[in-house]
Amino acid sequence: MPRIDRYWGRCALIRIMIADDQTLMRDGLLTILGLQDDMHVVGLAKDGEEAFRMAQALAPQLVLMDIRMPVMNGIECTKRIKAELPDTVILILTTFDDDDYIIDALAGGAAGFLLKDIPGEKLAQAIRDAVKGEFLLPSRIAAKLASRLSGANAAAQALKGVARVRTEGVKLSDKESAVARLMLENRTNREIAGTLYMSEGTVKNYVSSIYGKIGTNDRTLAVMTLKDLLGVES
Repeated sequence: MPRIDRYWGRCALIRIMIADDQTLMRDGLLTILGLQDDMHVVGLAKDGEEAFRMAQALAPQLVLMDIRMPVMNGIECTKRIKAELPDTVILILTTFDDDDYIIDALAGGAAGFLLKDIPGEKLAQAIRDAVKGEFLLPSRIAAKLASRLSGANAAAQALKGVARVRTEGVKLSDKESAVARLMLENRTNREIAGTLYMSEGTVKNYVSSIYGKIGTNDRTLAVMTLKDLLGVES
């Protein structure tokens, strides 16, 4: 059986807190994460207020945060936790119907989103990626969000703000910058290779390096991030 403690013995373990008002969801996540050798669930919270108090007491490395909870919702809880524990990574647990909350969650400091129907293995890997600094945005949500940007200035500004934060301390080499600028023109790897007189394999390596530096391979967020990093106007 998975174990929940206030304390942990091995610093290598990813210390996780789960906040969800549904007992079945909490127990299911606990079971899945309890099977991972590198993860340890340190607490379960049934509402936002309890989650905030628990985070203060336990200082988890990562929080899986539901959006719709009583007493205090997940968005407000995210803001309060990030204000006091800025290094805590918060992943929002969401359904496809919760996309209206995405902008608020991003502005509140969420490090990404996980759909509640995500398979167990992908959940575990997503958590590992998040603690390494990667931003997580499921393609279905990214596409829906992108489709609203042109008519939602506030949403566009919020996403730009996230991109701006992600560029802090990031530096691209001259070659990476050249590749990135062509990526912003929606050029394919083959077209970039022809323009810069490189092999397609070399271009792929540069693209992978760029994505690694900005912490995402999601196309929508990558474009926003690269525009800000390179000072390109939308």
